[in-house]
Amino acid sequence: MGIVDIAGLRKRYGANEVLKGIDLSVAPGEVIAIIGKSGSGKSTLLRCVNGLEAFQEGTLTVDGKALLHDDKAAMRALRQRVGMIFQGFNLFPHLSVGRNVMLAPTLVKKSDPFAAAEQARALLARVGLAEKFDARPDQLSGGQQQRVAIARALAMEPAVLLCDEITSALDPELVGEVLRVVEALADDGMTLLMVTHEMNFARKVSDRLVFMHAGRIHEMGPPEQLFGAPQTAELRQFLASIGD
Repeated sequence: MGIVDIAGLRKRYGANEVLKGIDLSVAPGEVIAIIGKSGSGKSTLLRCVNGLEAFQEGTLTVDGKALLHDDKAAMRALRQRVGMIFQGFNLFPHLSVGRNVMLAPTLVKKSDPFAAAEQARALLARVGLAEKFDARPDQLSGGQQQRVAIARALAMEPAVLLCDEITSALDPELVGEVLRVVEALADDGMTLLMVTHEMNFARKVSDRLVFMHAGRIHEMGPPEQLFGAPQTAELRQFLASIGD
C-alpha cells in the first residue's frame, strides 16, 4: 500500500480522454518525477491527486483514504494531506509573507495564531527566508515568492507534496534556489510527486521517473534506466528533443 495509490484512472474533457488508465503507487518518502511533452497529461494527473479535477473512472487513495468528489468532508480531509505548489505562486498580495504561510493552518486547522506564527517563522527559515516574515509578496523576487509558496504548502503538514512545473515561470538564475529547497525536502524524507522539465534535477533527486506520453504511463523506472536505456521510441525521441 503506497501513500498515493492510483488504479485505472481515466479522465475525459468531453470526448477528449486526457488520462487513459493510469496505474501508479507512490511509497512513503519516495520522490517521483513525471516527465513528458506538453499535453501528455502530467499536470492533469497531479490535479486529480489533489482533487482539483474530477475523474471518470478508476480509484485514487491518499494516505489510505479514497478520493470521493461527492463527499465534501472527505475532500476537505484529503486536501489537508496533499500540498500543491503551482507554476504561478498564487500568494495573496494583500497579506504579508508570514500571513500567507499562516492562513491555512489558522483557517482550516483552527491553529492558535501564536503557534501558527511560530510555525510560519520556522518554515520560512527552512526555505531560506527567515527575514521576510513581514514583507509583502510584491517585494520579493519570483524565486523568493515560490519558496514562500513551498513554505505555505508545508504549513499544512501534508503527507505528500505535489509540484507542478514550479520553476517554469522563473528566470533561469532563480531556478536553482527553488530546486535546492525541493532537494532538501527530498533529503528530509518528504513524499514528492513532481512534474518537471528540469532533467538534470529529475535525474539527481528522483527515486523513480515516470514518462508520460499521450495520456499513458509509457515508461517507469529509476532515472539511470530511463535516461541511460530508454525502451521506447517515444522516450528516445523526447530525450533527444530536450538535448539531454
